Amino acid sequence: MNERDSLRRRILVTLGVVALFRLGQSLPTPQVTVHAPEADHPVRWILDLLTGGGLATLPVFALGVLPCLAAPRLLRGLIALIPRLAALRAEGEAGARILKRYQRRLTVVLGLLGAVGALVFHGQSVLDGHAAIAVVCLTAGTAVVLRLTEVITDRGFGDGVRILLLAQVLAVLPPEFLRLYERTGWAAIAVTIVVTLSITVFTIFLAQGQRRVPVQYAKRMIGRRAFGGTPTYVPFRFPQANSPAVLAAVLLSVPAFFFGLGDPWWIGGYFVLVCFFAFARAAVRQDMDKVAGELVRVGGFVPGIRPGNPTAQYLDHVSRRIIAFGALCSGVVALLPAAGLALLDAGPMPLVAGVTLQVVLVFLVSVSLDTTRQIESLRQQRRYAPFLR
Repeated sequence: MNERDSLRRRILVTLGVVALFRLGQSLPTPQVTVHAPEADHPVRWILDLLTGGGLATLPVFALGVLPCLAAPRLLRGLIALIPRLAALRAEGEAGARILKRYQRRLTVVLGLLGAVGALVFHGQSVLDGHAAIAVVCLTAGTAVVLRLTEVITDRGFGDGVRILLLAQVLAVLPPEFLRLYERTGWAAIAVTIVVTLSITVFTIFLAQGQRRVPVQYAKRMIGRRAFGGTPTYVPFRFPQANSPAVLAAVLLSVPAFFFGLGDPWWIGGYFVLVCFFAFARAAVRQDMDKVAGELVRVGGFVPGIRPGNPTAQYLDHVSRRIIAFGALCSGVVALLPAAGLALLDAGPMPLVAGVTLQVVLVFLVSVSLDTTRQIESLRQQRRYAPFLR
């Protein structure tokens, strides 16, 4: 199979899985009568954003990719609390396979709990036979969605969870902005264009930007030849994520009912929470002691900084400054659509339409960059394959 056929096959697999996923989000669950919130109710918009309209209508794939998103984060928390799971993570590839199996089972369990919660939300009794059939269908739907994400990851382009999450968010975007256009007219189009360009520029800037810390390797004499001594660098990037904006919007949805979604206090609190969550999420992932120890092991050092603990402190200082700047930019990116829609006096639209627009654009840019890198990697692999045989 040549390079063009391989790329075509991956694209077709990704598009086919997305089409099957959206079909599952339109098939009704048997033995269920839904009582969805009103179309203009903020709860309806939040549910549509998180599940692609699933929890409001309760199709077979009602939970969307929410269990697939929650399971890895819950498993990481369990690893920190349960020594047995921490030991498995330290076992390398064998332990990773076992943890992957636990993650898949945890996803199905979360789907089961979500199915029961969805039925209770719609006022259904979970004790009769009809409810049992609905729970089985919804849980099976979660298992199928999990498999679909794995198919995209293994045989398609990009991360399967992110691709399907983007698909379900795009599904609820047109109705939201149609309602916005009916409220505000052509001003909505102008604001949307400005906000879209601004978010795209900020996202590309954060995704491509990096801080390069110079590293020098000591020379080693092997016989009469000197090896090493070449300069290199340690790249620091700010990790991209949409979870801070979504989490901040969900936390502020309750007090928004009291003082309004377009209120300046709501927008200010939204900005602060996004910055805080983005900083906390990125800071937790940093382990500069490990990086400094790896540099010592391979004979590398930062010029002007002593190896060991001083290097770790210096790298931590640089990393935190980058994280703080990235968190501030994430807050600005999250603030742009909400503030723009608030200027239009769109009522409760800034909560859902603003978060939806940001999530969609950040995902579009990040998925496009990841897909481009993956295509380039495949092309390089095909190019050098004859020399590696």
